Amino acid sequence: MQARRDVGLALRAQDASAEAQARAEVDWAKTALGERGPPWWHDGAPDYNRRFARNTPYAEWYAALPQP
Repeated sequence: MQARRDVGLALRAQDASAEAQARAEVDWAKTALGERGPPWWHDGAPDYNRRFARNTPYAEWYAALPQP
């Protein structure tokens, strides 16, 4: 979270160099936590990431959700 706070500080200070460094730290942390990069699990299930729900087997469930 410190890296995320540093991004905000850099943006408010309009410091492009500090922003780039903070964003690199955020990326490193997210990759280390498994939130980015290749999947670290192998469960054999198809990957529906980066797909519209309406184009997946979850289309019926998604269509039944209340619309804002």
